[in-house]
Amino acid sequence: MTPFALDEAVLLAWLGQFAWSLFRIAAMFMVAPLFGARYIPVRIRVALALACALVLFPMLPPPPAVLPFSLQGLVLVAQQVLIGIAMGFILQLVFDAIVIGIQTVSMSMGLGFAIFVDNQHGAQMPVLSQLHLLIAMLLFLAFDGHLMLVQLLADSFRILPVGGGGLNADAFWLVASLGTTLFVGALKVALPAATAVLIVNLSIGVISRAAPTLNLFAIGLPLTMLVGFLVLIATLPTLQDSLLFLLEEALLSVDRLLLMVN
Repeated sequence: MTPFALDEAVLLAWLGQFAWSLFRIAAMFMVAPLFGARYIPVRIRVALALACALVLFPMLPPPPAVLPFSLQGLVLVAQQVLIGIAMGFILQLVFDAIVIGIQTVSMSMGLGFAIFVDNQHGAQMPVLSQLHLLIAMLLFLAFDGHLMLVQLLADSFRILPVGGGGLNADAFWLVASLGTTLFVGALKVALPAATAVLIVNLSIGVISRAAPTLNLFAIGLPLTMLVGFLVLIATLPTLQDSLLFLLEEALLSVDRLLLMVN
């Protein structure tokens, strides 16, 4: 019976396979929704990346015959980091679309002054956008979105194994063109409330022409806010459909991204 032998080459190959997969996973967790939030400590993110890498390590295809600390190994590390960031960025666009859509409605309602510091992005956003973002995150967890991210990582190593190539010009163009999907999703979220607020503003403009002495600031702002809130409450159940639509588009875009990498 032949004893199981470990030499330096085998250990370096295992180390390279684990390290390259870890870099892709950690880069995705750095910008992916929920995991990349600023209120998640860095130690937690690192621990999650290590846990996922350990789970996926036995299922990965054979690594390329490249030394981890060589120049080619550093190129592979850079490729995995870019791939992970691109995948996480595409998924993050889903929630950015919701934020932008509700932010447009908040500004038209006159709630631009009601600003709250978003702990996920470290920036300021309207309170209504923060509320819808929290609801979208809860829906994301209810849809097992955190498990979907792990499954997406496992599929990414199957579609594009380590050493299969890096992002090319077409891949970067695909990521940039996803801004169209961002605006489509924002329009689906904001269109009902924005249309209602626009109708109210047009009505107030007609009233101001018919009764110039009417105090429009005392009537127009409360009326606009009331109509906006009522329409947002009435259309809140449709947020689930919009989120599912954006998630499907994001997953299809990630698949196209991995397939066009060379």
